[in-house]
Amino acid sequence: MREGSIPDQALTKALGSCELCSSQATLDELAKVLERDKFDAYMDRTSRRAFVELIHRRTRLIAVDQDGEQSIEPPCRDLKDNKFLALALTAEAEVIVSSDDDLLVLHPWRGVSIVSPRDFIA
Repeated sequence: MREGSIPDQALTKALGSCELCSSQATLDELAKVLERDKFDAYMDRTSRRAFVELIHRRTRLIAVDQDGEQSIEPPCRDLKDNKFLALALTAEAEVIVSSDDDLLVLHPWRGVSIVSPRDFIA
């Protein structure tokens, strides 16, 4: 993540004011996505892996029932993103911060705000 970018500002704000939660599935997804070649233009792989480790260290790991991902209602139109909704339910989250349109269109979802990094900063 580029220093000073909107996502960087949102993460800094969240780290200072919120309890961040992750599940093994969401951490695995982050690591998998950040291995994509398209991110080479923004940050080298070593830095991206260090970012995943930072997130792992700075979030509370929540055990999420994987069967629960299959029964999310209403589901995300991208079913692979149900893992984020299942985490939010299990963690009793107030907000999901995401740039993913498949999640953002659900706002609000079962009492959970789903906002972009820009909206989170505001």
